[in-house]
Amino acid sequence: MRIAVWHNLPSGGGKRALYDHVKGLVARGHTVEAWCPPTADCSYLPLASIVPEHVVPLDGFGEVLQSRRPGLLYRLRWNTWSKLASMERHCQQCARQMLAKEFDILYAASCIFYHTPHIGRFVQLPSVLYLQEPNRPLYEALPELPWVARDWTGKDLLSLRFWRSELSRQLLLPRLGVVAREERKNALAYDQILVNSFFSRESVLRAFGINSRVCYLGVDVDRFINQNKKRESFVVSLGAIIASKDAEFLVDAMGMVSAAIRPKLALVANTIDPGYFDVVRARAERAQVSLEVHHRISDEELVDVLNRARLMIYAPRLEPFGYAPLEANACGIPVIATTEGGTRETIQDGVNGLVVEHQPEDMAAAIERLLRDDELHHRLSAQAEKVVREKWSLPSSIDRLEERLKSQMFRRSDYASGRSASDCIRS
Repeated sequence: MRIAVWHNLPSGGGKRALYDHVKGLVARGHTVEAWCPPTADCSYLPLASIVPEHVVPLDGFGEVLQSRRPGLLYRLRWNTWSKLASMERHCQQCARQMLAKEFDILYAASCIFYHTPHIGRFVQLPSVLYLQEPNRPLYEALPELPWVARDWTGKDLLSLRFWRSELSRQLLLPRLGVVAREERKNALAYDQILVNSFFSRESVLRAFGINSRVCYLGVDVDRFINQNKKRESFVVSLGAIIASKDAEFLVDAMGMVSAAIRPKLALVANTIDPGYFDVVRARAERAQVSLEVHHRISDEELVDVLNRARLMIYAPRLEPFGYAPLEANACGIPVIATTEGGTRETIQDGVNGLVVEHQPEDMAAAIERLLRDDELHHRLSAQAEKVVREKWSLPSSIDRLEERLKSQMFRRSDYASGRSASDCIRS
């Protein structure tokens, strides 16, 4: 197959998934080229090290308007409709370049601005979107849904601060509605949406009313491997230090572990929200939890950390899939995870880890259990490696992806009818 790839991904699990997919498809003889805007993180697991990658300009995102200091109404208008128009122009330019090279299929990954990318609306090729998750702040209470009316009292009506906040909120709501509308239109443009878990399939159905197909991801067990190093007295967690990953919960749980055996908590993150991290650090100090942070470390350093850690704890809110627990399993450590999201499909209680309710005392009890019971730790560790190699290996995930792409390409064989590239670009 000749596969055109589009993405606008930051560093993290989504980019790792795309990198592994592209690498696996190329290894099987497929021709792949990638397109992205300059807002994508091209330095983290760079696709350019595997395939040609075209960075196409995208105006207006992250740039400062030099001409004048714009007012609030102008910023809202520019940030919504002007940015949408800019993204559409970018995708039309990518589409022209893709279609000039006569690719067989478009394989799109997510966009950091619009989770369902616009490119599917402009390339009339068989198209597949791998959607890691919908735009969650639009559909989930994080901590509350943006559409819900605010509660207020008579005293609030006398507060200038309240009215300023309410005005900003009312101006924002139409903008959110436009983004939600456009993301659904984008989702409908693809012939097939692939997702990473049955939980994500349900999330896509709730958000867009669209069916999708589960195409499980895999872990590179040649990279994430048990090096049989001595396990040290610390617990690790992988994931961005942002509110939805719930590092506060992890700190609370660690603080409930008996002081005599309480290990250090190591947080490994590519992204850190400074304000949220200040909250987490202050919470750790109050709970007497020793905190260590590893920011944007290499894969080699990550594998080293996972090979020295005693165990992993993992409790993000409604995580769609969760690469991190399986990477830890591949390195021989059991995972304690909460019963939410996609981790219910990857972590089996008593097999490759322990599963607990999202309560800090339950997590603390499970941590103590694995710290004290060496036999249980050894058994879960051995089973964890086996589970990853048998069910979650990278080759098997490429098998699944390749099958989905071929199936979609053959289903849309009418596009081999000889139309010109200009005829295949949607306006």
